[in-house]
Formats: sequence, C-alpha cells, structure tokens
Amino acid sequence: MIDNGVVRTRMAPSPTGELHIGGLRTLLYDYALAKKNKGQFILRIEDTDQKRLVPGSQDRILQVIKDYGLSWDEGPDIGGSYGPYIQTQRLEIYQKYIKELLNKGLAYRCFCTEDRLTKMRETQKASKQVPRYDQHCLHLTPEEIQKNLENKIPYTIRMTIPRNQTIVFEDLIRGKIKFNTNDIDDQVLIKSNGIPTYHFAVVVDDHLMKITHVFRGEEWLTSAPKHLLLYQYFGWEPPLFAHLTVLLNPDGKGKLSKRTGSTHARAFLDEGYLPEAMLNFLMLLGWNPGDDREFFTLDEFVQSFSLDHLHKKSPIFDRKKLDYLNGYYLRKKTNQELFELFKKYLPKSTDDQLEILIPVLKERIVKLSDLTTQTKFLFENIEYEKELLLKKGTDSSLAIDILTKTKNLILGLNSFNFEILQTSLMNLISTNNWNVGEFFMVFRVAICGSAFTPPVVECLPALGQEKTIEKLSIAINKLS
Repeated sequence: MIDNGVVRTRMAPSPTGELHIGGLRTLLYDYALAKKNKGQFILRIEDTDQKRLVPGSQDRILQVIKDYGLSWDEGPDIGGSYGPYIQTQRLEIYQKYIKELLNKGLAYRCFCTEDRLTKMRETQKASKQVPRYDQHCLHLTPEEIQKNLENKIPYTIRMTIPRNQTIVFEDLIRGKIKFNTNDIDDQVLIKSNGIPTYHFAVVVDDHLMKITHVFRGEEWLTSAPKHLLLYQYFGWEPPLFAHLTVLLNPDGKGKLSKRTGSTHARAFLDEGYLPEAMLNFLMLLGWNPGDDREFFTLDEFVQSFSLDHLHKKSPIFDRKKLDYLNGYYLRKKTNQELFELFKKYLPKSTDDQLEILIPVLKERIVKLSDLTTQTKFLFENIEYEKELLLKKGTDSSLAIDILTKTKNLILGLNSFNFEILQTSLMNLISTNNWNVGEFFMVFRVAICGSAFTPPVVECLPALGQEKTIEKLSIAINKLS
C-alpha cells in the first residue's frame, strides 16, 4: 500500500524493557528505506501489554535511539498527522473497528474463563493436538450472548478464522509464503480489560498511519496470516512485509542471548562502542551493498540501501568484527574529539593526563571501557604477587638491582616527559648490560601490577614522577 508513491515505515517498540539490539537493526532498516525514498519514518509506542510495562522504559527507548544518531518524522514526542502515537491513547479508535468486525460476524465475544481455557489446552496436549481455541463461544446464540452481557460476565473478543482457506503473500525477503487457515487459532483481538492485543492494534494503526512497508523479525512470520485476514476483513490493502532473519550468537548456535554478552542497545554504548561503529556493524547483519565495501556512514548506507540485498540466512553477531569496526572509528577521531569520550570513562583523570593518554591509547583500545582497566594503575596501587616481578625467570637480586637503579635515575630527573624518560631508561639498560625484555617486564609489573599493559614509558608522564617512585619502592619492598 503506497499512497501517492510515498514510502512510510515505522518502528513500534514496546516499553516493557530496554530496546534490544535486534530491534535497533530493524529500526535502522526502516529508517534507511524511508529516507532512501524521500518518505517518512514513524515511531509508535505499542504499550497494550500493560502487565509487562516497565516504568521509564518508554523514555529510555526514545533516548537510546537518539543517542545512536537516529530520528523520526512523526512520533509520541513530536506528534504528526496520524496520532496519537501511543496505543493506549487510541482505545476509542480500536473500539470503532472492533464493532465493525462484530457487526459483520468476523469477530465474536468469548466468555470462557481462564480455568476452562487451561483445561482445554491440557486436554489437547494430552491428545497430541496443537493447542488452540475450540470455538465454543462462536456458536452462542444471540440470546445467550445478551444474557451474558446483562450478567456482566467478562469476555474477550476473538477473530473468526475461516476453515481450510489458503492465504498467500509475497514476503520481500523470503518470496511467496502460504498458510492454511486450519493452522491458525481464533486470535484474541480485544482483551477483557478492553485493551487490544498486538495483532489487532498493529493492523489498525499501520492502516490508519498509511504504513507502506513493515520490517519485523521472522518470529512474527506465523502472525502474518492473521494480520492479512484482518486487512481482508476491513477491505484494506496491506503493507509490504519483510521478515528479517534473527541474529545468532557469536558461536553461530542459537538466537543472540545474554549468555554471550550484551543484547540491549544501551549496553553497547555503555561499554564504549561508538554509535557510528554500532550502526555500521548492524547495517551488515542482514544486508550487503553488493560489493566488498564494509565502512558506511549513515548517509552512505541510506543511499546504498536496497531491499534486493537483504539476506535470507541468519547472520552471526561477530563481536570480533564489531571490535574491529569500533577500533577503526576510534582511530579516525581526532584527539580533540576523543577528549570528552575519554573523560567519561576516566573521570579521575586531569586534563593534562588525558592529553598524554589519548594519543598513546587510541591506537590500542577497541572500545572505550577498555580504558578503565588499562589505566587503573594511574589512580591506585594494584595488588600483585612478588613472583610476577620475576615472570621471565629473573633472579630476585637482579630485579632489586633493576628497580633500585631505575628509582634513583627517576629521582634525579629534572624533566619528566616521554623523550627524556625513554632515552634515560635505554641508557641505563645499556650501561648495566641488562636484557631489554627482562628489564621492561620487571619495570612494567612494578608500575602497572600486570604483565600486560599499555606502553608503560609513554604513560609515565601521566602517572607523574612522585607516584612512579612510590610504585618502584613498593616493588623493591616486595622483593627485599
């Protein structure tokens, strides 16, 4: 359904928690298709599942989308011609359309109790049948229905599903798909509290908001025939559907889950992944440009985006590839651009320390949260066993000699910059005929409390002369 040739896409998150990273990928494709075709991208909040609502979730979802550099043309915060854009503010609209279905006999009231429905499902499972509603209330007489209404018996409204009909539609990714209505349950459209279910509200909203294309996960594929029947019942032209593949765990086994790390869009930003790197990564999880390009700005992606290049095979959420992309975007930033980013993850650092650390560490981190562990030695004395100082098989007396002479050298320096430190230490090593690797292992552990560190000499000016001497003294005392 394309009205006057205008492409309109939407993203409709539910405020039941944080925005999943897979949801952000869907949103990105929605955004790209709309912008590529000079159309509109709409944000709608689907809050009909009142039991699962999480306080503050809606605001956090809107904010994280903005933090990724994405925006919308219509939505709950900015309005638009087809609002309201929050489903619980549209209840009167849904009542109008559900009455239309009831009057046509395309929906019916179901007065079954939860206890009856539970027993029905248990019986069906015991008989190895697919659990589904048995249409008990479909056959109630008008008099029985009226009596139940007068007695104020709670009810839901179910969709009347025709028997043994074939529903066919063309998915933009998967091609022609067929369903038989015998496999479809009489879906609840309006719950007993008067609030619509997802299946009813999404169809009404997408039609009234003139949505032309719907991207959603493949888990919604089995819902497509129910939605298409509703479009048919109302005499509306449905939008075009594209059911996206799921994201797989890094090992390629199973749907992306928390057991392999972050799954929420906000968590990746908190870990220090850059928005532009995350978007670039998500672009390629289910789409390709048709060539070997792998770096895309948002604008470049919009211009290159094509439905023809959406994947049918589920992509692996390759965190090594994400780290690679993030490192690339970090190194593209100027030192000035990195200043505030580094400051966020190193709140104890001074401006002078940051100016020293940025050019040293920007080449060696893959995400900003790496800074916290790599620079911990700058702000506290790290606990370590004295054996670590002797990791390369260094004799204890030699290690003490190295540390003592290095301490005395640093005590005598009038200037504490990298060039002087590097030259002075290399001269000291040469004078004493020490092994370079052995010296720096002892020195690195003494300063950082670890055998694996950032370039230790380049970081010394950020540590400062006094604290450097203090750390060397601690190491000497461990070995004495």
